[in-house]
Amino acid sequence: MLFDSHAHIDDEKFDDDRLAVIARAKENGVGHFINVGADMQSSLRSIKLAEEHEEIYAVVGVHPHEAEKVLKADYDQIAEWMRHPRVVGVGEIGLDYYYDLAPREVQKEVFIRQLDVARQMHMPVSIHDRDAHGDTMAILKREGKGIVGVVHCFAGSMEMAKELIKMGWYLGVDGPVTFKNAARLPEIMTEIPLERLLIETDSPYLTPVPYRGKRNEPAYVRIVAEHVAALRNLEIETFAKATTQNVCDLFAIKL
Repeated sequence: MLFDSHAHIDDEKFDDDRLAVIARAKENGVGHFINVGADMQSSLRSIKLAEEHEEIYAVVGVHPHEAEKVLKADYDQIAEWMRHPRVVGVGEIGLDYYYDLAPREVQKEVFIRQLDVARQMHMPVSIHDRDAHGDTMAILKREGKGIVGVVHCFAGSMEMAKELIKMGWYLGVDGPVTFKNAARLPEIMTEIPLERLLIETDSPYLTPVPYRGKRNEPAYVRIVAEHVAALRNLEIETFAKATTQNVCDLFAIKL
């Protein structure tokens, strides 16, 4: 069974057919997935989904786009959510210098504060890093000691990938690995150790070929898995077993 390690099916784009989306995931061999928060409201929705569906786990936190909206009390609430049996991590947190929807210094402050929550609660993290590789790595090296996690939708260099793996981190791969303009991403995904790789969709975003341009959903994580497995000359069953175990190892999930 496959495990989509990063999805957002609480998104309004799924309001009309959420149950059908979950059913299609199962039909395509996706036995489990993690629904990831982007702000306080979506984090709470993620928890509710995890309570209602045994195949869903929740990760809660505030995305850098929403950094200016974070209140002091929100950090305490995130920490409290960590005690919920269906919550397995903090995320997605990090930096986004592509859209710059929040001032960079505010993004950094909120990122660091949420890393601190994760450290105190002994939880892994899901990192968002877009066009902010240098600052992301600097913060992880300085503030990420004692924390493990995944850099979701990895888009950095081979050198960055190797450095993260040395630090004990995981890399998440999704739809862009199937794009014609994937650059060095396919090469990176063949060279990193299999035990440090997670597959994901980022639904409803980053839809893989041949559905690029349409809404993404957890069922399509099979396309990502088959693509990367082929790049690595592995049987899909072997690849699925390994990447599912990786998610369970990182997020302390017992299936």
